[in-house]
Amino acid sequence: MQEKGIKTLGLLSGGLDSTIAVKMMVKLGYDVTVLNFMSPFCNCTKKSDGCKSAAHKVASELDVKIKTLFMGDEYLQMLRAPKHGVGKGMNPCVDCRIMMFRQAKKVMEEEGAAFIFTGEVVGQRPMSQVRNRLYQIEKESGLKGMIVRPLCAAIMEPTIPEKEGLINRGEMLAISGRSRKPQMELGREIGISEENLCSSGGCLLADTNFAPKVRDLLDHSESADVKDARMLRVGRHFRLADNCKVVVGRDKNENEKLERMAREGSTLIRVKEFAGPCVVVIGDSANGLSLRAGQIAARYSDAPNDTSVEVEINEAGSDKMKTAHVRAIDDAELDRLRV
Repeated sequence: MQEKGIKTLGLLSGGLDSTIAVKMMVKLGYDVTVLNFMSPFCNCTKKSDGCKSAAHKVASELDVKIKTLFMGDEYLQMLRAPKHGVGKGMNPCVDCRIMMFRQAKKVMEEEGAAFIFTGEVVGQRPMSQVRNRLYQIEKESGLKGMIVRPLCAAIMEPTIPEKEGLINRGEMLAISGRSRKPQMELGREIGISEENLCSSGGCLLADTNFAPKVRDLLDHSESADVKDARMLRVGRHFRLADNCKVVVGRDKNENEKLERMAREGSTLIRVKEFAGPCVVVIGDSANGLSLRAGQIAARYSDAPNDTSVEVEINEAGSDKMKTAHVRAIDDAELDRLRV
């Protein structure tokens, strides 16, 4: 029987698998600290307030200490050319896990934890959780043999903590494969429901509708940062030129967000006399591009498409304003510009 009270570091997304793993380790008597990672593309569909809140809620309920690490600009740099490629969208799952584990290794050492554990299940995710990938990720992150996976450890190779007597293999589980039924049944048994947890599909990069926006941003901006990445979540996006993109609000909430998020040097456009969206022009709006953006604003306004309307054009953070008359852009041309 291993000594209890051993310090461990768990990775907690706020999803079902990681929550079960944390509860297991707490119940077994380990001194658990959890680490929650966030990126500009974290998107918890079960909770409108996001992954961090879901993970913090779980940590509070289980009475464990939690640390949150944000992967920002360095994550975007990795995303430009992930060593191990991407999935169907822009999801660099293997490189993402390596980045997380490298940071987790530092926290493990700072906290004096004996090992790291996760809610991973062998065979569940095709990119990052097949057996050989799990071991490859361990090796490249400098944690070979130091990652315990309580949900499937019984069918994995013994880890260093097991060999040193810190883990009793008989207390580990043997879940494998794509089915979620074993975790859901186990969750019910120990009082955990997936209903209020962070969805396991909480990464926007795996969304094939969202991924083109990310690719477009990285292809057209060498200096793209977290603020640029966050704007990808808002509105309809159109590429007018290599150095010019237009973002169109879809409702009042997005219009207000775009006004707040617009950076100095970008251009704001609104249709006068008709209800319509806030339109932000990012980049160089010269050579008639602001007028083209105005045509897009007219298209999404309440103005009749065959009517000339007046639009206001002003630079974000400036009192400078001018007006112009435009007609709504043709739908076929609009679709050609859509990101």
